Amino acid sequence: MTFETLHNDMVAAMKARDKARKGVLSTLIADVKKAAIDAGTREDIGEALVDQVIQKSLKTAREQLDSCPDDRAELKAEYQYNYDVICEYAPKLMSEDEIRAFLAERFADVLATKNKGQIMKAVMPALKGKADGKAINAIVAELCR
Repeated sequence: MTFETLHNDMVAAMKARDKARKGVLSTLIADVKKAAIDAGTREDIGEALVDQVIQKSLKTAREQLDSCPDDRAELKAEYQYNYDVICEYAPKLMSEDEIRAFLAERFADVLATKNKGQIMKAVMPALKGKADGKAINAIVAELCR
């Protein structure tokens, strides 16, 4: 996802007078700008940084949705809307089958050790941003048995 796409979609939401969508996109853009400043790349915001911020925002939105009490229907609906909008921009993550195939292809020698810590240390940098960490952890634990 490019920063320009996010910005253009926010402008389109403003023109369509869609306050809720504009609010979510505005927050995403602010988070991306803050991360770019922290990384020292304010002028040239890369797709990897945008995807990283979107994934972090998606995780935060998921946590908000999960922790919201059921009796607060209007708040839960708002959190669900925010989550759905962020999902539209989130990069597609690898499925469990794709993760298994990737591990078998690239990390067969490390998998043979059956040392979960060593495997995770080798695998996580290669799959960062491409797959969910919890899914990777579960698959590695399964393969170590």
